[in-house]
Amino acid sequence: MRIGQGIDVHRFSDDTSRELWLGLVHLEGETGLAGHSDADVATHALIDALLGAANLGDIGRLFPNDDPQFLGVASRTMLMEVLRRLNDERWRPVSVDVTIIAERPKLATYMATMSQELSAVVGCVVSVKATTAEGLGALGRAEGICATAIALLEELP
Repeated sequence: MRIGQGIDVHRFSDDTSRELWLGLVHLEGETGLAGHSDADVATHALIDALLGAANLGDIGRLFPNDDPQFLGVASRTMLMEVLRRLNDERWRPVSVDVTIIAERPKLATYMATMSQELSAVVGCVVSVKATTAEGLGALGRAEGICATAIALLEELP
């Protein structure tokens, strides 16, 4: 078994047409995050945790933010590619835990859906929690959203 951790941070976009995606869930009517892809920080942190546990690099190496083919790419697509690579290397996720750090929007009503969506794609339970930065720093001033993740993988026979 191996364990990996991931973290991702994106600032809120100045582009009012950007959609907010967190944990593979679209949060209707909320300000989106700036990024080359859909900027889903929760899924990006999860991807880095999976890649780290399997010693397969990180999200930036796999999906460079200066590569036009990844412009606007959905994090679901990125996650499915990472899971394919894990399978090729004979690794399977056993447990994943994600924490989202955000002053806004309020996430309580979305967390169960995020957990369901992520769990369905990953193939194991993905716990999703949220907290705030208690008004401290850039996250506390609601300049963006951060997420962390821990993933446990087991080697396939």
